[in-house]
Amino acid sequence: MNKIATLLASLLLAAGTALASGGADLRLDPAPVHRLDTDSLQRGARNFVNYCMGCHSAKYMRYERLKDIGLTEDQIRNNLMCGTDKIGSVMSVAMTPAEAKRAFGSIPPDLSVEARVRGTDWLYNYFLAFYKDDASATGWNNLAFPNVGMPHVLWALSGSPKLVTKEFEKHEEAVAAAIAVKGLVKLEPAPGGKWLMRTVQADAGAHDRMTPIEYQGFVADLVNFMDFVAEPTKNKRISLGIVVLLYLGVLFTLIYALKRSYWKDVH
Repeated sequence: MNKIATLLASLLLAAGTALASGGADLRLDPAPVHRLDTDSLQRGARNFVNYCMGCHSAKYMRYERLKDIGLTEDQIRNNLMCGTDKIGSVMSVAMTPAEAKRAFGSIPPDLSVEARVRGTDWLYNYFLAFYKDDASATGWNNLAFPNVGMPHVLWALSGSPKLVTKEFEKHEEAVAAAIAVKGLVKLEPAPGGKWLMRTVQADAGAHDRMTPIEYQGFVADLVNFMDFVAEPTKNKRISLGIVVLLYLGVLFTLIYALKRSYWKDVH
């Protein structure tokens, strides 16, 4: 047992040493999403259709599944469906793969299971990590996904965030500063043993649509819906699991009481 503990401690120490010696460290802000918040899911569905489905599809998700988040068929038809009149159709885009490749150079990925692949924390921070970069082809860059080909399609809501870089003499100082930020932070080694802390500073005054807090709520709703799209039955599965565990707990209690009743004369 002591050997195992020593081995684990050595591995953790080696990982920390490797990070301090040259590895970048991306620290994500936890995504404030809740799959049981139907209001958030409905707002997220609106955000997804209005801002994502121009280029991205969700081909494993059918419109009729949106009833699971409290929407009626009429609400789905009148507000969310486009390019089809069948409630059982999948959430696809009108743009063909050939047109998309000709327009963007590559086919935009389908977003059906993106939340399961990337995770909600990564997606939430990804949408908050865009910043203005005149050197890139799109005019934008991303702290979580450097040199991403996707432009910042939500710029009209977020304004033009900028990249802020601070330099620290020691890794420990950079880590302490990153913890104090309480948000998306990227630590990178610099020449001379120094460390750089990069953050994205929200544009607080150049737009009149949303404040930084409102934009974070917009992104949280969008990511919450993407998490639902990735596994629509998750809530029912968790609920069923809880019921099964409660049933097994009651069954165990009855069986244990029966066992005591059978063996009381023996003891």
